[in-house]
Amino acid sequence: MNKQWNIRKHDYDKVSELSSAIGVPPLVAALLISRGFGSESDARRFLQPSLDDLNEPFLLKGMERAVARIRAAIDAGQKILIWGDYDVDGTTGTVLLRKALASLGASTSFHIPNRFTEGYGLNQEYLAKAKADGIGLVITVDCGTRSFDPIAWAHGNGLDVIVTDHHLSDPERGIPAAAAVVNPNQAGCEYPDKQLAGVGVALKLAQALIGDGGHPEQMNEFLEIAAIGTVADVMKLTGENRSIVSLGLRQLTRTRNHGLRALMEISDCTAEMTSLHIGFRIAPRINAAGRMDVARHVVELLESSEPASARRFAGLLDSRNRERQRMQQEITEKALLEAVQFPGHQFVVVGGEGWHRGVIGLAASKIAEKLNKPAIVLSIENGVAHGSARTVGDFHLLNALENCSDIFVQFGGHAAAAGLQIETSRVDELRKRLDEFARTALGDSDPMPVLNIDAVVTSDTLGLDLLDRLSSLEPFGVGNSKPVFVTRGLTLLRDPLVMKEKHLKFDLVDANRKRFEAVWWDGVERSNGQTFAPGTGIELAYTADANTWQGVRRLQLVVEDLDIHT
Repeated sequence: MNKQWNIRKHDYDKVSELSSAIGVPPLVAALLISRGFGSESDARRFLQPSLDDLNEPFLLKGMERAVARIRAAIDAGQKILIWGDYDVDGTTGTVLLRKALASLGASTSFHIPNRFTEGYGLNQEYLAKAKADGIGLVITVDCGTRSFDPIAWAHGNGLDVIVTDHHLSDPERGIPAAAAVVNPNQAGCEYPDKQLAGVGVALKLAQALIGDGGHPEQMNEFLEIAAIGTVADVMKLTGENRSIVSLGLRQLTRTRNHGLRALMEISDCTAEMTSLHIGFRIAPRINAAGRMDVARHVVELLESSEPASARRFAGLLDSRNRERQRMQQEITEKALLEAVQFPGHQFVVVGGEGWHRGVIGLAASKIAEKLNKPAIVLSIENGVAHGSARTVGDFHLLNALENCSDIFVQFGGHAAAAGLQIETSRVDELRKRLDEFARTALGDSDPMPVLNIDAVVTSDTLGLDLLDRLSSLEPFGVGNSKPVFVTRGLTLLRDPLVMKEKHLKFDLVDANRKRFEAVWWDGVERSNGQTFAPGTGIELAYTADANTWQGVRRLQLVVEDLDIHT
């Protein structure tokens, strides 16, 4: 057992009542209650997301000003520049907003900044170029909330900027002096759902611009794009996001978008589409473009007008993703070796000269997961370190960085992820201060990671019908995680099969000789040297999945942790 198991307890009277009221199995009712949907109305709404669940877009502060300025630009024939961030959220939002504006007759171009030469957010140099090229209005997607100086320059030089974003604003400076700021997380915004992704805010702007006169098929095209950006940005899949992603997933399997179809084909997920397909197959290929400096190709892919060019762009993204995987593994290994030099630190800060800036965020995620501590990985060049930070548990990353704000060149982000720039001469000071902050928040001990288990499931109820019952709870993700179950009384039938030198595959049986297949991804490393002899008793914590091979669909248990009984 590598983790502390926290097995949830259920009120079986309430479970039975909800199960009868809405006609679902008791297991589904128990999961609904534990996730905060215990009333009949809340449960039905959760299980049946629809367009009616989308909030009124004009509840967003700044939306009326944004819509008025955009309509004025269209009426005057002004050229509009969409400035999107280089991640999946920003690039998908850029495509969505360009589609919406094109349907209204607007003339648009787009700019996805180079993450290495331009960095995150707006910059004065390209704004000046846009102004010289005749751009009359700039609309940001997934950025701009903290671009105070570039927006001030634009305002002073007669170039209006509308910010659409979801990142947290500066607690002292507020929001920039833009023509309008549409951000559910800005002060004074009473929008009921604060969890929208950047592409979600772009969707709300499209809704507001088009109104009720839009064709239903147009909204479907928006939703399939918004679903990808929302999942990829690891937003909570509750509330409005659940409806966006659920409806978008339904549309993706029958999409008419050549780029999406080509990307799904090269990612091997055309037969079905879930949030996990987006998170582990689609999103990494799109994100790799921004990480490897070809983010513009994402927009070109999703706007491809014919299949041949779409396949070409999809192939390019796929090759960049393979390159990204190689670099990520190399830098993660180096970062873990450096982390050993700081034993006992509660906040890991590591870095190296020339580490590829496109993969340091992924490396930070791996280190945070492996060490169960918040982590920053730095890429150092010419006396300046660019860093990506990732958190664990409920540790609020942005609060930690704001506590050290005086030593950064710049920084920004969320509670769970952030980016920063700092002079290398101050890295040691940063490491010391973040460690002190983390000790105050987390304590001095190294706690065992907690595995939250949703329910105990007996082996006789395990089967493909379990997956069918659970499918009504999809899409799974942050805020609605895939259920983790524990089953006791299993026995290892034979030695585990080692796959690709790092994964483990188990053949298990219960007391009645009913057989189960289980796979433990990275099990060679995660098992911490445990031995698994035939006949070993196993208590298994897992998620339930389906494995289809040569047309045969079988239940597969994906191991989260296990406890051995000799």
